[in-house]
Amino acid sequence: MSVEPKRRAQLVEATIHEIGANGSLDVTVGKIAKRAGVSAALAFHYFGDKEQLFLAAMRHVLTVYGAEVRGALVAAPGPRERVEGILRASFSSTNFRPEVISAWLNFYVLARRNEEARRLLSVYHRRLRSNLMHGLRPLAAEASQAIAERIGAVIDGLYLRYASNPDDMTGRTATDHALATLANELGALA
Repeated sequence: MSVEPKRRAQLVEATIHEIGANGSLDVTVGKIAKRAGVSAALAFHYFGDKEQLFLAAMRHVLTVYGAEVRGALVAAPGPRERVEGILRASFSSTNFRPEVISAWLNFYVLARRNEEARRLLSVYHRRLRSNLMHGLRPLAAEASQAIAERIGAVIDGLYLRYASNPDDMTGRTATDHALATLANELGALA
């Protein structure tokens, strides 16, 4: 990896960690750059401003999440396992860590005022819904879209619940809650 991609990656990781440590986007580029071991000027050179740096961090989070979901989908032998794989990826130790959860929450806030963040969030929601529906269609037919929406809401809700009280939630307990929701949804169809 050449110097520029390496420095960009360091800045992205530092951004995620600083947002997690602070709990908001109220962090300076200087503090992010210091954590990354580079100058603030270099961070501005690579990203232009703090919002672009944060958007790059969220693209990274989405890329990591997407790779885990794709891996889970490839390994799934059937439709229910596809949905379960998505749920497990949503709460994996890579995706369900405090700094990533904090980044997600701030991403939702940023999407209210930033068009590019809103677009990225919309892409995430469409992909999540599509992946869930692909697994749910053979199991729930016409109800698949509604179930996919509710499961997506449960995922978001579990992230919010962790953010408000991290001592009550782990990736494992979040996965268990989401899997129980899936079982209840599918059981209600029987």
